Amino acid sequence: MKGWWLRMTNPVEMRMTKKRQSILAAAAELFLQRGFLATNMDEVAAMAGVSKQTVYAHFGTKEALFLDIVTGMTGLAGDELEEQVADPVDGRPIMDFLKDFAEQQLAIVMTPRLMQLRRLVIGEAERFPELGKRLHAKGPGRSIDRLTKALAHYRESGDVEADDLRAAASFFNWLVMGEPVNDAMLLGDRAIPDADALHSHAKESVRIFLSAYGRKS
Repeated sequence: MKGWWLRMTNPVEMRMTKKRQSILAAAAELFLQRGFLATNMDEVAAMAGVSKQTVYAHFGTKEALFLDIVTGMTGLAGDELEEQVADPVDGRPIMDFLKDFAEQQLAIVMTPRLMQLRRLVIGEAERFPELGKRLHAKGPGRSIDRLTKALAHYRESGDVEADDLRAAASFFNWLVMGEPVNDAMLLGDRAIPDADALHSHAKESVRIFLSAYGRKS
Protein backbone atom coordinates (compact mmCIF):
# COMPACT_ATOMS: atom_id res chain seq x y z
CA MET A 1 0.00 0.00 0.00
CA LYS A 2 1.45 3.32 -1.12
CA GLY A 3 2.98 5.37 1.66
CA TRP A 4 2.80 2.62 4.30
CA TRP A 5 6.39 3.27 5.38
CA LEU A 6 5.55 6.89 6.20
CA ARG A 7 2.91 5.80 8.70
CA MET A 8 5.33 3.36 10.30
CA THR A 9 8.08 5.94 10.70
CA ASN A 10 8.47 7.42 14.14
CA PRO A 11 6.77 10.87 14.09
CA VAL A 12 9.53 12.30 16.29
CA GLU A 13 12.17 11.11 13.84
CA MET A 14 10.20 12.60 10.96
CA ARG A 15 10.03 15.98 12.67
CA MET A 16 13.74 15.89 13.45
CA THR A 17 14.55 15.01 9.85
CA LYS A 18 12.35 17.82 8.57
CA LYS A 19 14.02 20.32 10.90
CA ARG A 20 17.48 19.13 9.88
CA GLN A 21 16.62 19.54 6.20
CA SER A 22 15.24 23.04 6.86
CA ILE A 23 18.44 24.01 8.68
CA LEU A 24 20.64 22.69 5.88
CA ALA A 25 18.62 24.50 3.21
CA ALA A 26 18.70 27.80 5.10
CA ALA A 27 22.39 27.53 5.94
CA ALA A 28 23.30 26.66 2.35
CA GLU A 29 21.58 29.80 1.07
CA LEU A 30 23.26 32.03 3.63
CA PHE A 31 26.74 30.53 3.29
CA LEU A 32 26.62 30.76 -0.50
CA GLN A 33 25.37 34.36 -0.42
CA ARG A 34 27.53 35.73 2.38
CA GLY A 35 30.39 33.33 3.03
CA PHE A 36 31.30 31.58 6.25
CA LEU A 37 32.32 34.48 8.47
CA ALA A 38 29.39 36.75 7.57
CA THR A 39 26.81 34.07 8.35
CA ASN A 40 25.68 33.57 11.95
CA MET A 41 23.62 30.85 13.56
CA ASP A 42 20.85 33.25 14.61
CA GLU A 43 20.16 33.99 10.95
CA VAL A 44 20.26 30.32 10.04
CA ALA A 45 17.77 29.51 12.79
CA ALA A 46 15.44 32.34 11.79
CA MET A 47 15.42 31.35 8.11
CA ALA A 48 14.89 27.69 8.99
CA GLY A 49 12.07 28.53 11.39
CA VAL A 50 13.69 26.82 14.38
CA SER A 51 15.47 27.93 17.53
CA LYS A 52 19.21 28.46 17.66
CA GLN A 53 19.36 25.68 20.25
CA THR A 54 17.83 23.32 17.69
CA VAL A 55 20.50 24.23 15.17
CA TYR A 56 23.25 23.50 17.68
CA ALA A 57 21.53 20.29 18.78
CA HIS A 58 21.69 18.98 15.21
CA PHE A 59 25.14 20.18 14.19
CA GLY A 60 27.07 21.26 17.28
CA THR A 61 29.03 24.10 15.67
CA LYS A 62 28.84 26.43 12.69
CA GLU A 63 31.97 24.76 11.36
CA ALA A 64 30.33 21.31 11.44
CA LEU A 65 27.24 22.69 9.70
CA PHE A 66 29.41 24.25 7.01
CA LEU A 67 31.31 21.01 6.38
CA ASP A 68 28.04 19.08 6.22
CA ILE A 69 26.71 21.40 3.53
CA VAL A 70 29.83 21.17 1.38
CA THR A 71 29.83 17.38 1.63
CA GLY A 72 26.11 17.10 0.98
CA MET A 73 25.93 19.40 -2.04
CA THR A 74 28.92 17.78 -3.69
CA GLY A 75 27.66 14.29 -2.93
CA LEU A 76 24.25 15.04 -4.45
CA ALA A 77 25.90 16.10 -7.70
CA GLY A 78 27.82 12.82 -7.80
CA ASP A 79 24.66 10.85 -7.05
CA GLU A 80 22.85 12.58 -9.90
CA LEU A 81 25.63 11.74 -12.34
CA GLU A 82 25.45 8.07 -11.36
CA GLU A 83 21.69 8.11 -11.90
CA GLN A 84 21.92 9.81 -15.29
CA VAL A 85 24.79 7.77 -16.78
CA ALA A 86 24.70 3.99 -16.63
CA ASP A 87 27.92 2.02 -16.27
CA PRO A 88 29.24 0.62 -19.57
CA VAL A 89 27.92 -2.75 -20.68
CA ASP A 90 29.07 -5.12 -23.41
CA GLY A 91 28.17 -3.73 -26.79
CA ARG A 92 27.89 -0.08 -25.79
CA PRO A 93 30.42 1.91 -27.87
CA ILE A 94 33.02 3.74 -25.82
CA MET A 95 32.33 6.96 -27.72
CA ASP A 96 28.67 6.85 -26.66
CA PHE A 97 29.54 6.24 -23.00
CA LEU A 98 32.20 8.96 -22.80
CA LYS A 99 30.04 11.50 -24.64
CA ASP A 100 27.09 10.77 -22.34
CA PHE A 101 29.32 10.97 -19.25
CA ALA A 102 30.90 14.26 -20.35
CA GLU A 103 27.62 15.93 -21.29
CA GLN A 104 25.85 14.93 -18.09
CA GLN A 105 28.80 15.88 -15.89
CA LEU A 106 28.95 19.32 -17.47
CA ALA A 107 25.19 19.82 -17.20
CA ILE A 108 25.18 18.86 -13.51
CA VAL A 109 28.32 20.70 -12.38
CA MET A 110 28.21 23.84 -14.51
CA THR A 111 25.51 25.61 -12.51
CA PRO A 112 25.75 28.91 -10.60
CA ARG A 113 25.06 27.14 -7.32
CA LEU A 114 27.91 24.64 -7.60
CA MET A 115 30.28 27.29 -8.92
CA GLN A 116 29.42 29.42 -5.88
CA LEU A 117 30.18 26.42 -3.68
CA ARG A 118 33.58 25.93 -5.31
CA ARG A 119 34.47 29.59 -4.84
CA LEU A 120 33.40 29.38 -1.22
CA VAL A 121 35.50 26.28 -0.58
CA ILE A 122 38.58 27.86 -2.16
CA GLY A 123 38.08 31.00 -0.08
CA GLU A 124 37.87 29.00 3.14
CA ALA A 125 40.48 26.33 2.35
CA GLU A 126 43.06 27.74 4.78
CA ARG A 127 40.53 27.95 7.60
CA PHE A 128 39.14 24.46 6.88
CA PRO A 129 41.79 22.16 5.35
CA GLU A 130 39.23 19.36 5.35
CA LEU A 131 37.01 21.25 2.92
CA GLY A 132 39.20 20.77 -0.13
CA LYS A 133 39.64 17.08 0.64
CA ARG A 134 35.90 16.56 0.90
CA LEU A 135 35.12 18.49 -2.25
CA HIS A 136 37.75 16.57 -4.21
CA ALA A 137 36.70 13.17 -2.85
CA LYS A 138 32.98 13.73 -3.50
CA GLY A 139 33.49 15.59 -6.78
CA PRO A 140 36.38 14.97 -9.20
CA GLY A 141 37.78 12.07 -7.20
CA ARG A 142 34.49 10.22 -7.43
CA SER A 143 34.19 10.89 -11.16
CA ILE A 144 37.75 9.76 -11.81
CA ASP A 145 37.18 6.55 -9.81
CA ARG A 146 34.12 5.77 -11.90
CA LEU A 147 35.87 6.58 -15.17
CA THR A 148 38.77 4.33 -14.16
CA LYS A 149 36.38 1.38 -13.77
CA ALA A 150 34.70 2.19 -17.09
CA LEU A 151 38.03 2.38 -18.90
CA ALA A 152 39.00 -0.98 -17.41
CA HIS A 153 35.90 -2.43 -19.08
CA TYR A 154 36.85 -0.89 -22.41
CA ARG A 155 40.46 -1.98 -22.13
CA GLU A 156 39.20 -5.56 -21.79
CA SER A 157 37.22 -5.14 -25.00
CA GLY A 158 40.23 -3.62 -26.78
CA ASP A 159 38.71 -0.15 -27.16
CA VAL A 160 41.20 1.57 -24.85
CA GLU A 161 44.97 1.31 -24.83
CA ALA A 162 46.38 2.61 -21.54
CA ASP A 163 48.81 1.25 -18.99
CA ASP A 164 47.70 3.61 -16.22
CA LEU A 165 43.91 3.68 -16.32
CA ARG A 166 43.53 6.14 -13.46
CA ALA A 167 45.86 8.60 -15.17
CA ALA A 168 43.85 8.24 -18.38
CA ALA A 169 40.61 8.78 -16.44
CA SER A 170 42.04 11.88 -14.80
CA PHE A 171 43.12 13.29 -18.17
CA PHE A 172 39.62 12.81 -19.56
CA ASN A 173 37.95 14.31 -16.49
CA TRP A 174 40.02 17.49 -16.66
CA LEU A 175 39.88 17.66 -20.44
CA VAL A 176 36.11 17.88 -20.01
CA MET A 177 35.95 20.05 -16.89
CA GLY A 178 39.11 22.17 -16.90
CA GLU A 179 38.31 25.10 -19.18
CA PRO A 180 34.58 25.53 -18.38
CA VAL A 181 35.12 25.34 -14.63
CA ASN A 182 38.10 27.70 -14.62
CA ASP A 183 36.29 30.24 -16.78
CA ALA A 184 33.24 30.21 -14.53
CA MET A 185 35.35 30.34 -11.38
CA LEU A 186 37.40 33.33 -12.53
CA LEU A 187 34.94 35.20 -14.73
CA GLY A 188 31.70 34.58 -12.84
CA ASP A 189 28.44 32.83 -13.53
CA ARG A 190 27.94 34.67 -16.82
CA ALA A 191 30.90 32.73 -18.19
CA ILE A 192 29.06 29.41 -17.79
CA PRO A 193 28.63 28.13 -21.38
CA ASP A 194 25.17 27.49 -22.76
CA ALA A 195 23.90 23.98 -23.53
CA ASP A 196 25.05 24.02 -27.16
CA ALA A 197 28.57 25.11 -26.20
CA LEU A 198 28.78 22.43 -23.50
CA HIS A 199 27.59 19.82 -26.00
CA SER A 200 30.30 20.83 -28.49
CA HIS A 201 32.96 20.88 -25.77
CA ALA A 202 31.99 17.40 -24.59
CA LYS A 203 32.09 16.01 -28.14
CA GLU A 204 35.53 17.50 -28.83
CA SER A 205 36.87 16.27 -25.49
CA VAL A 206 35.86 12.72 -26.38
CA ARG A 207 37.47 13.02 -29.83
CA ILE A 208 40.76 14.25 -28.36
CA PHE A 209 40.79 11.59 -25.66
CA LEU A 210 40.12 8.72 -28.07
CA SER A 211 42.81 10.03 -30.42
CA ALA A 212 45.27 9.44 -27.57
CA TYR A 213 43.82 6.37 -25.86
CA GLY A 214 41.41 4.74 -28.31
CA ARG A 215 41.92 1.59 -30.33
CA LYS A 216 44.84 2.16 -32.73
CA SER A 217 44.24 -0.69 -35.17
